[in-house]
Amino acid sequence: MHIQIDKDYAALSARAADFIVAELKQRPDLLLCASAGGTPTGPYEQLAIRYTRRPQLFKKMRVVQIDEWVGPHPTHPATCRYDLQTKLLTPLRIDSSRFRGYKSDAADPRREPTAMSQWLAKNGPIDICILGLGLNGHIAMNEPGDALTPNAHVSRLTAQSQKHSMLATLKRKPRYGLTLGMADILFSRKILLLISGATKTAILKRTLEQHITTQLPASFLHLHPDVTVLCDRAAASSL
Repeated sequence: MHIQIDKDYAALSARAADFIVAELKQRPDLLLCASAGGTPTGPYEQLAIRYTRRPQLFKKMRVVQIDEWVGPHPTHPATCRYDLQTKLLTPLRIDSSRFRGYKSDAADPRREPTAMSQWLAKNGPIDICILGLGLNGHIAMNEPGDALTPNAHVSRLTAQSQKHSMLATLKRKPRYGLTLGMADILFSRKILLLISGATKTAILKRTLEQHITTQLPASFLHLHPDVTVLCDRAAASSL
């Protein structure tokens, strides 16, 4: 893991955007695996600024969604898809032909991972996978447990994940999620792990320890040859 510590979240966001743009210059049709939520918001805002300066650079860029809650309608503000649409896809003018996501309200959610796996087999590999770090060490919706599912699957959410801030407006919290598996993530050419805030200090320290266990899915990132960890000083205070 290559660890870079920035003074604050704004600096982290700019560095993350620079990282993606540098790769995009080398691979115009770059496949970005995008996470939703608070942590990637700054980097996506920075990408939007760069789009206004050089829109042609993003003309062929592709995006695949890493995970989604099961249940809410895709247009509901609590969904990961809505979050990505608002913060990334619309600002970068990425239309449906260059985006692959999940159908959160699918009649049979079990079909969604199969369709995603087939799409990745045809359109992959992922060039850059953007990840956040859960307080319990989850990566995407790969939750701690006795075993991990390698490829896209329906994941049973922990009680902690059901308290995610994105779900605050939902009276009925999702019990399951749709997610890429750890093998899908580890097949990515490059991984960008974004960590911000003092609440992530303890789990960041645990993740950096070279002890791989299914009880800490983030620890599996040690198996990848090219992981860049971007964190701010607040998150890195115990390092």
